[in-house]
Amino acid sequence: MEPLDEKLVKRPEGSSAETKSSKGKKTDTENRLESLRRIFDSIHDGAVVIDAQGYITHFNRAYAKFLGIDSSYPIGKHCTEVIENTRMHIVAKTGKPEMNRTQQIKGQEMMVQRIPIRCNGKIIGVYGQVIFQNVKKIKKLAARLSMLESKVKLYERELIDLRSTRYTMDSIVGISRAINGLKKEALKATANRFPVLITGESGTGKELFAQAIHHASPRKLHPFIRLNCAAIPGELLESELFGYERGAFTGAKHEGKPGKFELAHRGSIFLDEIGELPLSMQPKLLRVLEEKEFERIGGTKIIRSDFRLIAATNRNLEDMMAKGLFRRDLFYRLNVISLQIPPLRERREDIVLLARHLLKQMIEDAAFAQISMDADVEMMLQNYDWKGNVRELTNVLERALSSVEGDVIQPDDLPFYLHRRQKKMASAISSLKQAQVEAEKEAIQTALEETGYNKAHAARLLGIHRTLLYKKAERYGLALSPRKQL
Repeated sequence: MEPLDEKLVKRPEGSSAETKSSKGKKTDTENRLESLRRIFDSIHDGAVVIDAQGYITHFNRAYAKFLGIDSSYPIGKHCTEVIENTRMHIVAKTGKPEMNRTQQIKGQEMMVQRIPIRCNGKIIGVYGQVIFQNVKKIKKLAARLSMLESKVKLYERELIDLRSTRYTMDSIVGISRAINGLKKEALKATANRFPVLITGESGTGKELFAQAIHHASPRKLHPFIRLNCAAIPGELLESELFGYERGAFTGAKHEGKPGKFELAHRGSIFLDEIGELPLSMQPKLLRVLEEKEFERIGGTKIIRSDFRLIAATNRNLEDMMAKGLFRRDLFYRLNVISLQIPPLRERREDIVLLARHLLKQMIEDAAFAQISMDADVEMMLQNYDWKGNVRELTNVLERALSSVEGDVIQPDDLPFYLHRRQKKMASAISSLKQAQVEAEKEAIQTALEETGYNKAHAARLLGIHRTLLYKKAERYGLALSPRKQL
């Protein structure tokens, strides 16, 4: 089998190149080929060329030295006889290049390239390159690429739902003293990097405050990473938080995976439902908060991450501590800045304003025509207790939008249980008014009897003007003088 370059050197008999060669001088073609051989042997990495049948035509010194063989030995041999685990002969058949692939050679994992060589559209050979220098550097770059790919995927998911990741302080709607006070505390928290613990009933908007703090802080240009501790099984929570190396456990991704703390570098990490964190995980979280360093599962390298922790829970952590379900040292580490969001029923002045804001957002998102709420609807919303808080209010408004026929939401568009609540309140109000009437009627009658029906004296006793006494007595059908006995 002739080497590929020797085939190219052949010239027709009697040519000028042949004449010069016969006189002992090198032809131009031979000089060019000699230069190409020197260049080929100067390649720092391993380089090899095969013909279309898989036989080696070129093999550089660097590759031969690595394999511990003479550089002339492989020439003319099939690539499978010389190179273990090679696929160059397969590429010669398929014509499909294989870039940045890994290959086990002499017990080492190498990065290789396999590139078809074509002439007039026909494959005449394959060029192969083995990058066996700075393998550690390549692995570091690969690990960094893996982390960047994970971040890109995360950002893509975040961009799908911009509404849930672009909350700012302006997104917090309310005029109550409690909400205005919380916004001031949240703004103070943006100026530092201390942990924040947000507490409140389910649906009060804890994540809204967490994102608002992040976006108002110097970290706003960096990731906001979220994890619901209640949504991840306990056995998987550690790998989600800290990540893992390749092969760390059965089912692990081949390339490994960075954890949430690693992805949150220079940004914020929001741990929702922190009260659901397993007791076994709590000391590990405490160490990360104190040291800002950790190791991936199955790894030995210390990873440092500059993150800001924001945690939230709807559970009473102090009660959990008393029962031994939550570590005191972790609680004190989390509870540096504390924000407690009151339920919606304790800030009724915010309900209608918040409902209008939510309705406006829903209309814009669904591209509906302008829709408003009837005054009676707003009154019903304000009088309801909202055990599900903002989340329940959102649900009621969405249901109303799905059933409204005109451009104004009417009481009939609201769920039945709100009507039932309204009827109970109306009944209670009616009963209260009736009780007031009976009490007032009895008081007037008693005052008249006690004063011997002296109208002026009775009015002073009741603390009202005599004219008003006459009017009320007439309204209630009371006699202003004693009835004569028959």
